[in-house]
Amino acid sequence: MPRHFLTGAELSADELRALLDRALELKAAPLSSHALRARSVALIFQKPSTRTRLSFEVGVHELGGHAVVLRSDELQLSRGEALRDTALVLSRHVAAVGVRTGPQQMLDQLAAHSAVPVVNMLTDSHHPCQALADLLTLREAHDSLHGLRVAYVGDGNNVARSLAILGSLAGLHVAVASPDGYALEDHLALPADAPGSLTLHRDPREAVAGASAVYTDVWVSMGDEATADARRATLAGYRLDDALLDAAAPGAFAMHDLPAHPGEEITADVLYGARQRIWDQAENRRHAQKALLELLVGGALDGAGDGA
Repeated sequence: MPRHFLTGAELSADELRALLDRALELKAAPLSSHALRARSVALIFQKPSTRTRLSFEVGVHELGGHAVVLRSDELQLSRGEALRDTALVLSRHVAAVGVRTGPQQMLDQLAAHSAVPVVNMLTDSHHPCQALADLLTLREAHDSLHGLRVAYVGDGNNVARSLAILGSLAGLHVAVASPDGYALEDHLALPADAPGSLTLHRDPREAVAGASAVYTDVWVSMGDEATADARRATLAGYRLDDALLDAAAPGAFAMHDLPAHPGEEITADVLYGARQRIWDQAENRRHAQKALLELLVGGALDGAGDGA
């Protein structure tokens, strides 16, 4: 049976720790692994992408493989072909499938019929590959993730949900601050072996107290355009600026998954200043995803880099 990566909860705490270790090795030596030599990976994009496409396509190439990039209008899915049929065909040609789409159910259905690993490159519900890059960025700044507090302020969306799931699995204490109507579900199920925790707040300053990093995301995501004005008005008190960073732990830095809208969820001074690791996050997508592909496609984390 193939091993999929749909929410991030598929990993154990030990596997996540090993994956981050491997990602650091791959970042230090980007061309050291041949885990995908003579293999192809299908990358299906039903939503626009900059970082996801760049990081996956370049990452597959660096692993010795070939990325087959497919847009939704290039697939027979756009003409009504069944997801099951698409999964069966893809499984005959590629070693793994990455999907960037809207409904989580679409991804789940594709995975249910796929004979190769399916990777969630983004859905409306989860963004686990981004969370891997976030953890790698935090790992570079700290010797250990265990016990660190990371605050997320703003819309309790797919990015916040994945940070909570994978962050808790890495031992983080994740604090999410959102206004009424935008909060993460208070019954969010964390992995059973997660050594970390999740707390929900309304006051952003309460959430960032003691935090080593403060994270935010856009206020108007893809598909939210119809309610853009209302969202901006409600989330205005959750802007990531220098004052909010000052309320966090000494040395705290800003994080953002991008794209950003300076002046809305984050100030330009923070986005382009010295108190952020946002551009490291963008680069770290590639390294973390390469370690993930090694794991899912069958390369052992302790040896795939030498790879035959």
